[in-house]
Parts: sequence; structure tokens; C-alpha cells
Amino acid sequence: MTQVTDEITNGRRFEFGRNWYNFLTVMDEDRLGHAVDSLKAMLRVDDLHDKTFLDVGSGSGLFSLAAKKLGARVYSFDYDPQSVACTRALKQRYFPESTDWVIEEGSVLDADYLRRLGQFDIVYSWGVLHHTGAMWQALENVDGNVRKNGKLFIALYNYQPLTSKYWTYIKRIYNKYYIFRPPIIFIHLLYPALPSYILKYLQGRKFPRGMSFWYDHLDWLGGYPFEVSTPKQIFDFYHEKGYRLDQIKTVGGRHGCNEYVFVKLP
Repeated sequence: MTQVTDEITNGRRFEFGRNWYNFLTVMDEDRLGHAVDSLKAMLRVDDLHDKTFLDVGSGSGLFSLAAKKLGARVYSFDYDPQSVACTRALKQRYFPESTDWVIEEGSVLDADYLRRLGQFDIVYSWGVLHHTGAMWQALENVDGNVRKNGKLFIALYNYQPLTSKYWTYIKRIYNKYYIFRPPIIFIHLLYPALPSYILKYLQGRKFPRGMSFWYDHLDWLGGYPFEVSTPKQIFDFYHEKGYRLDQIKTVGGRHGCNEYVFVKLP
């Protein structure tokens, strides 16, 4: 039994790879287009030609694919073997002959593994590092993969004094006791998920980043391990390491992910 399987079986980890596998059944050109647009907007680029792109925790592989569509040379890895399989499936679908897209199984907590990968123009890790069980170590480790003048694009769960404790409890129950999953899904579908979705629909807004309402809902409820941080904590952490904050998008004190793009100063 692999370590990932053991963690899932014992309720210490959500089945991220399985959820991403199901997401691929609804992945289409429209979602890919939104993913490409979100990368361009946050990185302030029109394309990624002549750039190297490291996807730390590639999940479904959608954003590795988006980077490849923009012309980058892509290196993807994930801790979950099913997520690795999802990324490989997208590569096979869109770029089966490409030698500029490498996909591996690996852990961001394995500092030796990261050192062997070398440095990249863009290191990307959206909604991943807070699920490692050692977020601050993961944030430390990825620093070594960003070259001078390179960009680090990360997204991390926002800290809420009381609410974060509530979600930690819900996620533990969701993963440990299968029998409680249906009521947890249903109750939190009624609030806060469904009202937010209806508001987006009435306003004519697309689901961000090409994601899926249903599979994001499951990912949020089950996403464990679970750690949180404030924008100031993340800003201070990377400022001390010689980074400049290039872009930030926060959730305004609500639950969800704050997005950061840092530039590593020479």
C-alpha cells in the first residue's frame, strides 16, 4: 500500500486524484480557455514562449496544459498517483508527442527531489501547499526552484479566526467517516455553496479558472490536510527571502484562496 493510499484509507487525506479524475469528464475547450486567461492575467503575460513552468501539485493537469498552450516548457508533478494519471491523460489528449512536458510523481516536502528539478522561470502551485500537512515547509522548499527574476504564483487558504476551526473539523469528519459525507455535502450545498453559485449565474459570471462548481464543492469539503494563512504572513515570509509582491487577489476575509504572484529579486 502506498503512503497516499494509506493516508486516504485512514482518513488523513482527501482523495484529490479521484476528484480530479471525475473533473476531467467535464473538462472542455471552454474551461481550458478560462484557465489560459487566468494565467495570462495573473502573470501579466500574453504568452510563455521561451519560459520554463513548474507545476507543483498538478492535480487535473489543467494548468500544466494551459501553460503548455501558452508556449512554456512544462514540468508537472503531484504527490497523488491518480493526479499524475490525470495530468498524463491531458497530455495524451492534447500534446501526445511533446518532449517539452514532463510529468512525474513527487512530493513538495521532498527537498532533495526539488533540488534535482533545478530552477524555473515560473513556479506555480494553486491550492496545493496548504494540503501537504506541512505548509510552511512546502513554502520554504519551493523557493529554491524559482530562478532570479522568476515568478512564484501560489494560492493559499485564507485564515479566519473561528471559521477556519469549523472547516478543519468538517474536513476531518468528511474524510474519516464515509457515512457522514452525504449530509455534509447536502447541508453545505444549501449554504454557502448554492447561494454563491446562483449569484454568479444571475450576474452572468463564469466559474473562475475553468473550474467546476460540483467538483470544487467536494474539494472544499474534503480537502484535508488543511492549513490557513493571512496575506500578511505570506507577504512577510517571502519578503524576507528577497521577493517583491507583483500581484495579489484576496477573498476579502471570506473562506477560499488568496492568490499571490511574487517576483524573486536578483
